[in-house]
Amino acid sequence: MLKKILFVFIALFFTVNQSLAAKNPFKNFKNPFVLNNDTRAQELKYQYGVLKKDEIKKMDKKILNRTPSGYMTVDEYEALSEYKDKSLMEFSTPGVELPPDFKYVPHPLYSIVKYNNPPGSVELSLGKRLFLKRQINAQGIVSPDYSKLDYPAVYYYADSASVACDLFVIPLREQDNNLNRILKANVAQRDAEPILSTDKVIDSYAIYRTLTPVDFSADGKRLLVKLKTGSSQDGVWQTKIFVYDFDKKLSYDLSDIREAITYYWKEYEGLNLDDKRWDIIPLGFDVNYPDRVAVQAYAYTGETPVYLGSWSIDVFGNQSRLISLKKEVVPKVSMNGLKLVKDGVETYQTVQIQEKFNKKQGQAMIKQAKEADKNSVKAIKDEFKYSIKNIDDDYKEELRDYKKLRSLTGSTENNELENTYNQYLEQQWQKDVTKTEKEIDKKNKEIDKINQKIEKLNSEMPTLENSQFPTDVENLPETDEQTQNDDTVNSADSEPQQVR
Repeated sequence: MLKKILFVFIALFFTVNQSLAAKNPFKNFKNPFVLNNDTRAQELKYQYGVLKKDEIKKMDKKILNRTPSGYMTVDEYEALSEYKDKSLMEFSTPGVELPPDFKYVPHPLYSIVKYNNPPGSVELSLGKRLFLKRQINAQGIVSPDYSKLDYPAVYYYADSASVACDLFVIPLREQDNNLNRILKANVAQRDAEPILSTDKVIDSYAIYRTLTPVDFSADGKRLLVKLKTGSSQDGVWQTKIFVYDFDKKLSYDLSDIREAITYYWKEYEGLNLDDKRWDIIPLGFDVNYPDRVAVQAYAYTGETPVYLGSWSIDVFGNQSRLISLKKEVVPKVSMNGLKLVKDGVETYQTVQIQEKFNKKQGQAMIKQAKEADKNSVKAIKDEFKYSIKNIDDDYKEELRDYKKLRSLTGSTENNELENTYNQYLEQQWQKDVTKTEKEIDKKNKEIDKINQKIEKLNSEMPTLENSQFPTDVENLPETDEQTQNDDTVNSADSEPQQVR
């Protein structure tokens, strides 16, 4: 009986003890001075996590934007939308597009020829293409020193069926041969403002005003331009000539030559040209007098034009002279400007070999692009690892210094505690410097090993250079087109190459 009572008492004691423990409000209490529950320590840990997440987002964004995508912030969009100078853009030589159902498309060859040959023969034709596209870029003329290309931009206004024109300048690049410099000329690189412009009024029906370059001067500093005004219904009304000075950036109107011709025929021959239909043909700059421009005049009074003589005027438009009234006496003018013409096509064998070479080169470029993309991803991940390592090191150092600060004891009434902590920081900084120096020494040793390997490879290079590796390019057959000099000036007649 006594044992049973004792057993019941012990059971009641444990039951009451457990119930009191369950209701104890201090069971989960943690010491606020324990570091794991410290506010500053939790703040450092939180900042550490935020920085790591930010670095992960940066890495993912860089990997995603290896090729530009449409996902971007407003600031990034505005940065990409800023104005870019088109004159600094690079353009490649235009190639021949190959349709998928064609096995062979002839590749044209180009040569550089004189622009104003024969003198006064260059004309601007207004064809169907202008009426369809509303704007075309006509034949360009290259200066004798290959420094610039001038071309007329022709506009068609459908409301009045009228035509206007601007004359622009494209500076040519200097780091290529003359042929490629002309081929790479692009309207995106032209000067913003035209050097000459016609009136653009559309109050008269079917009227056209066009500017056509005639020729450069021998030194390339002046350009002779003719302005033709007329109607698409009854032909040309009159031709005026201008000289543009590139040094002074001024244009000179040489219309006095028309007044001089009218005055001569009225005073000395009794012919009033104002009652007749007549015009002038500018030939170019005089060979014997480079500062004068030569023209020929014709009256269109019947089926056969009447010759009104050859004349000249100085480049400033001040003094006109009669050269000769005889048609057999043709003024001698210099031909200085240049242009491109198509001069045959490459042979089928050459194009076939070139296509095989381009195919191999394209495969190699694709492989290189994949390897470069792989390396860029690796570089982004390496940068991420480096950033995470720095964040880890900073977090460990801050936590280490904070632990040390909590472990220090001393009075806060004076600078004893602060001095002790500063002394600790200085000692720790010295240790970090020593550790960094050791890491630098280790990296230098690795660099020395790499340099030794490079020197060893350089010493073995002469042996490798003695072995020849023939390629398909070396076995290309020589053709007449390949041996042509790009800088040679030919006199072949062909369709003018339009400015892109």
